[in-house]
Amino acid sequence: MDYKAYLADRIRVEGVTKEEIAEAIAVPPDPSLGDYALPCFRFARALRKAPGKIAEELAAAIPCDRVIAEVFALNGYLNFRIDRKGLAEDVLARIKKEGSAYGSSDMGRGKTVCIDYSSVNIAKPFHIGHLSTTVLGGALYRIFKFLGYRSVGINHLGDYGTQFGKLISAYKRWGVREEVERGGIHAINDLYVRFNNEATEEMEQEAREYFRLIESGDAEANALFEWFKALTLDYVRKIYDRLHVTFDSYAGERFYTDKMQPVIDELKEKGLLVESQGAQVVDLEAYGMPPCIILRSDGASLYATRDLAAAIYRKNTYDFDRCLYVVAYQQNLHFKQIFKVLELMGKPWASDMVHVAYGMVSLEDGAMSTRKGKVVWLEDVMDRCVEKAAAVLAEKNPALENREEVAEKVGVGAVVFGALYNSKIKDIVFSYDKALNFDGETSVYVQYTCARAASVLAKARAEGISWDHVCVEEPNLQEFELLKTLADFPDVIIAAAKNYEPSMVARLSVDAAQRFNKFYIECKILQAETEQKRAFRLAITEATLTVLTNALSLLGIGVPEKM
Repeated sequence: MDYKAYLADRIRVEGVTKEEIAEAIAVPPDPSLGDYALPCFRFARALRKAPGKIAEELAAAIPCDRVIAEVFALNGYLNFRIDRKGLAEDVLARIKKEGSAYGSSDMGRGKTVCIDYSSVNIAKPFHIGHLSTTVLGGALYRIFKFLGYRSVGINHLGDYGTQFGKLISAYKRWGVREEVERGGIHAINDLYVRFNNEATEEMEQEAREYFRLIESGDAEANALFEWFKALTLDYVRKIYDRLHVTFDSYAGERFYTDKMQPVIDELKEKGLLVESQGAQVVDLEAYGMPPCIILRSDGASLYATRDLAAAIYRKNTYDFDRCLYVVAYQQNLHFKQIFKVLELMGKPWASDMVHVAYGMVSLEDGAMSTRKGKVVWLEDVMDRCVEKAAAVLAEKNPALENREEVAEKVGVGAVVFGALYNSKIKDIVFSYDKALNFDGETSVYVQYTCARAASVLAKARAEGISWDHVCVEEPNLQEFELLKTLADFPDVIIAAAKNYEPSMVARLSVDAAQRFNKFYIECKILQAETEQKRAFRLAITEATLTVLTNALSLLGIGVPEKM
């Protein structure tokens, strides 16, 4: 049952929709204040009444029933206590029935969400700075799909620009095909760094000429470019496999080369394109923004030109209801300009474009530069986490089977969770020790809780104990707090999609794990006082494992059976 929706359906506030009320209902920080609460301060001005008076009048108008055990007003809040036994029956039955689909819905049926994320550069390895866009986009892809939307994952490859002329120049000067094949993307990157370290004006001119040859269709230049691209995609797909990230399209900047002119023509036809210092721009001064440059003075296109073409292509191809761009906050102005230009072009769907901005991820030693060769490769971070996880697992459980496989799930999961646990807009300094903490707010803690729950269930099965037919009892405080958290899971997924915040799912997983471990310590499960209570607590244990597994799956994190 959606408890917030149930409560909202019984609250009448003039001028406020049920959906708005449901969104405003929250869980009080102190259980003594009730299970759910509606702050009435926001209604005071419209209703011309004090919040406390509004709460009292609403409380008097809502009767208790099989779901609502108590309604009371306190300090401007309308508070509810839910019938504990009813909640327990409802949530356990639903989780048992839906299993891995618990929390899913069909709210997105018939709707499409395009998600532009990761968008790696050809011939450059994944560095730690690519982590957030990749795992955040991947999580949103799965969350929207779980809610019934058609998710379209787009990897807008960085495969256009003079850097590819530099690569060809560097390869022709110093490259050996066999060595590059063997070294893969790192060998290509070494050539790129060397070119930038040693470049003369003559070399820069040579690079520009090679890029011109790529654009003009020169066979040799394009063959080299396609080779660099193949080596890159082979490399990144291995990274994506480890991160459980998938894409439906790898159409990058180059794909839109022949799709830019119609956009330029339309801008001209609508009188939006003006000349400024030799460049062709859309003037956005009236909207508090600098001009959006469409063509440079030399006639070359820019990111904006290609992004406009890409947006129009995506709408024509996928007919999206929303198009998300999971790109760092440094590009805020760029996307504001793009969306405004589309609006000025008369595209009614411009309002469906969303920039999902996020903060930066770094290690303790700070900034990076691919040109200077000062980078921290994401694969190295994952490998180190997996290595550390294996060492910790060997110490904690020397007899653990499939330790390498478990270490991979734990180590890579720690990297992913570290990027997703906090609000997406926050900058993150990644710490190996914090990420792999078995007792902290980490994926390792959640995974260990899953293993603990699975172990309890395995022991019960081994002893021939069944909990298929549970006679639900009035839950005690620990049982109820845990069950209420499990009941909130579907609402949290919807909120995560609405706010583009997978951190909400990550935080619920930690909350549920903490409440389960408190329940595990304070409530006997296998040694419960009665068979009825034992079956009830085993059902709670199984339901917790289901929710935690579903939550981690949405984040792209595997769940080991044992740890």
